[in-house]
Amino acid sequence: MAGKRVLIVTTSHDRMGATGHPTGVWLEELAVPYYALLDGGVEVVLASVRGGKVPFDPRSLPAEAGKGSGEEPASGQEVPPAVRRFLADERAMTAAAGTPAIDTIDGAGFDAVFLPGGHGTMWDLPESEALARLVGSLFDQGRIVAAVCHGPAGLVSARRRDGRPIVEGRRVNGFTNSEEQAVGLAAVVPFLLEDRLKALGGRFERGPDWQPYAVRDGNLITGQNPQSSALVAQHVLTAVASGPLPGGG
Repeated sequence: MAGKRVLIVTTSHDRMGATGHPTGVWLEELAVPYYALLDGGVEVVLASVRGGKVPFDPRSLPAEAGKGSGEEPASGQEVPPAVRRFLADERAMTAAAGTPAIDTIDGAGFDAVFLPGGHGTMWDLPESEALARLVGSLFDQGRIVAAVCHGPAGLVSARRRDGRPIVEGRRVNGFTNSEEQAVGLAAVVPFLLEDRLKALGGRFERGPDWQPYAVRDGNLITGQNPQSSALVAQHVLTAVASGPLPGGG
C-alpha cells in the first residue's frame, strides 16, 4: 500500500482527574493498530496533543514493565503480543518518547487519522482545538477518521465545514456507559462518552461489554473497547486502500 500515510494522535494527559492516579493511552489500542498498519504497508506517523513523551496507562503494561508505577500493572489481563512488540521496538519507543504536538501537524498529507483510547483522552482530546480542526478537515475531504474505545472523545469537538458535529447522523461507537461503570470510573471521567456521542446526534451502536465491536459509516470508523483495536485497524486498512470518499465525509 505504497504512499498511504496514517496519523495516530494520542493523549498527553497522564492523571485521572482529581484522583491523582496515573493514566494515559491504553497501549493495546496504540500498538495493535500501529503494527496492523505498518505490516499492511502503510506509513505511520505518531503525534500527541501536547507533544513529547506519550504517557502509557500502567494498567495496560506487562507486570514487569509496570513495576514502580504505583498501580497494579496490567490489571491481571492478558497482554497482547503487539504491546510487548511495541515495548521492545526501539523505533516505536523512540517515536513515542518524542512526538510532535498536534498543532504542528499539517493534515494535508495523510489518508487517515486514528485516535487510540485510554482514559487520558477524556480530558485533553475534547479540549484540543487543533485536533478538532484537523479531524474536521480530513472528514470533509472524505479521508478516514477512526477511533477506538475512549478515542472517540477526540471526535466530540470536531465539526463539518457547515458547523455540524461530524458524528451527527452517523453510526458511531465507543466505550459504553456500562463498561465505564464496570471499571468504576463513571463518576471520575468528565463525561460519559456514549451519552455525549448520542447528544451530538450520533447513532450509537454497541456490542456486548468487553467483546470486539466496530462500526464503519462511510469514512468514520469507531470501535468499542480495547478488544476492538484489531477490528478498527482492519477497517482502516480497507478504507485507506480505497482512497477518499468522493464529495467528502
